[in-house]
Amino acid sequence: MFFGAFMEFGNRVGVSEAQAFQEGFRMVDAAEEQGLDGVWLAELHFNPTRSVMSSPIVIASSIATRTKRLTVGMAVYVLPLSNPLRIAEEVATVDHISEGRFEFGIGRSGFARSYDVFSIPYSESQERFAESLNIILQAWEGKEFSYEGKYYNVDKATISPVPFQQPHPPLRIAANSADTFVRLGEAGHPIFVGLRGMDIPELRRNVDAYRKSWREAGNPGDGDVSLRIPVYAGETEGQAMDEPFESISGYFGRMGSLYREQAGKSGLEATELADGRAERLAGLSYEDMLKTKIAFGTAEHLVDRFNELKEELGLDGVVAELNPGGLIPEERVLRSLKIVTEKVMPGFK
Repeated sequence: MFFGAFMEFGNRVGVSEAQAFQEGFRMVDAAEEQGLDGVWLAELHFNPTRSVMSSPIVIASSIATRTKRLTVGMAVYVLPLSNPLRIAEEVATVDHISEGRFEFGIGRSGFARSYDVFSIPYSESQERFAESLNIILQAWEGKEFSYEGKYYNVDKATISPVPFQQPHPPLRIAANSADTFVRLGEAGHPIFVGLRGMDIPELRRNVDAYRKSWREAGNPGDGDVSLRIPVYAGETEGQAMDEPFESISGYFGRMGSLYREQAGKSGLEATELADGRAERLAGLSYEDMLKTKIAFGTAEHLVDRFNELKEELGLDGVVAELNPGGLIPEERVLRSLKIVTEKVMPGFK
């Protein structure tokens, strides 16, 4: 099973932007040295107290040059916020720089703040996403093409380079609603899933529907599901529970606030609305988080936890959020990563 880390290059009070980049790259170096399979990069705009990751494709290029083994992926590239031809060119370039170690995780983001600032109505995000992906895939064929859509038009364009991987880097799309799981299964796309907005039984039903639609569409195999989940490993149970408490509490409080802000935004799907989800997230007890949303504990506990999740959800991969909330000191995050790579991964991969 693939085990990767989700990275935001987090920023926080008392840390300069230069330090945020340095910490992020030190985490990348540790992941490369300690045997993690890959790193997945967020795209976050206009949030200086949280992250400096506003241009993840540039950071992906840097990671590709400083590593030899790690897969470098996007989690996710928000397609409607950029020109699709530019995305096609830049992704193909990083695919060459990494010599085929790039994965193209894509989505449209459940939060509309960036759309507001970029003056793009969130109500257009689903249609823009579909048009953008269509253009990118055509561009990667390396032939001159034209396209006329509702939001984008292309007149006799041929891009260079085309991707190193043929026909293109692996795609992986974020699935957040029941109908999205079915659509992505029919289309034969690997997916990201998470537990922030749904519990394990609901996610299991959606994953089952995804795999069913995958098979019914005649796609080879049985689908590909990676779970994004907060992870923290400690040498003792007390360490694993106490050290990340403040950070993870802020993490779910922030999620609840973001969902409340989204209530009533045009274009949001039912599972993205603040239909009680905000209150549930903000009101979670630590015990509830540990049972239903996160994976914190000693190495032995985490091996059991991941094996349970793998069995229950049929997982193909894990994308670990190693500093959920962004408040855990760097040395503790690096220690947690070391425990995960040395003692947890061998027990369930």
